[in-house]
Amino acid sequence: MAEITAALVRELREKTGAGMMDCKKALTEAAGDMDAAIDWLRAKGLSQAAKKSGRTTAEGLVAVASGKNKAAMVEVNAETDFVGRNEAFQAFVESVAHAALEAGDDLEVLSQAKLPTGRTVAEELTHLIATIGENMSLRRAKVLTVPSGIVASYVHGALRPGVGKIGVLAAVEAPSESEALLTLGRQIGMHVAATRPAALEVASVDPEALERERQVLIEQARESGKPEAIIEKMIEGRIRKFYEEVVLLEQVWVHDARRALPRLSRRPVPSSSLSNASSSVKASRRKPAILLPKWLLLLALII
Repeated sequence: MAEITAALVRELREKTGAGMMDCKKALTEAAGDMDAAIDWLRAKGLSQAAKKSGRTTAEGLVAVASGKNKAAMVEVNAETDFVGRNEAFQAFVESVAHAALEAGDDLEVLSQAKLPTGRTVAEELTHLIATIGENMSLRRAKVLTVPSGIVASYVHGALRPGVGKIGVLAAVEAPSESEALLTLGRQIGMHVAATRPAALEVASVDPEALERERQVLIEQARESGKPEAIIEKMIEGRIRKFYEEVVLLEQVWVHDARRALPRLSRRPVPSSSLSNASSSVKASRRKPAILLPKWLLLLALII
């Protein structure tokens, strides 16, 4: 009998939409034969979900859930935008986000987490596939935590509280929670949803993406016929412009185009100093830093 590996179980799950434990049992019963395992699942009443498993899932929703010093975000995909307006689907995505708060963001573990319906996440997903009539998949999950401070969330165009098409988690470390800190986190989430930065800071820009951009700019500059020394200076300026477009901490603050995005200090400061922090940013080409807690991590899921 062929070895029933995690990869084999995952492949069958992707093909059929059945629960992970059902897939493992099916492969065991079929001695590792994929086709026979699919037939076994169909015989057990999962044929409706299995028939839809080959379809592409390109739409869907994200959902966020918050707890003490942490928040979770999940993405569940479906075939069409129509499913996103289905209340049962919305409720499922919301419940998976709450489950992720406890189960974590490992998809295999999360798939076996129990939901209020009594089913696991994987079982409920299969039930929805059969009920609604479209293929669906749990694509991504992420849980952010801080030892102290806040993890703010923002959902753009929410269809219901915490559920929508674009979601952002912003984790900020601070000595304590405060309403001003939470407001700042949400504002940063709104900024990220609007600008979709590719990196948090210049040092974290993908080297390959930077090199591709540089080569394009060099070719564009050479078309002007200027000397290489001049071209080099032109490229330096255009790369700075590139950073301002794709790096979060180099961007203009969308809440006030005259100001820079609030730069985050490496020094934690008392939460009481946050109340006027955003108003202390001056319009400047150098984008001066202001005293805010150290930035930890940010995640954006965009459907």
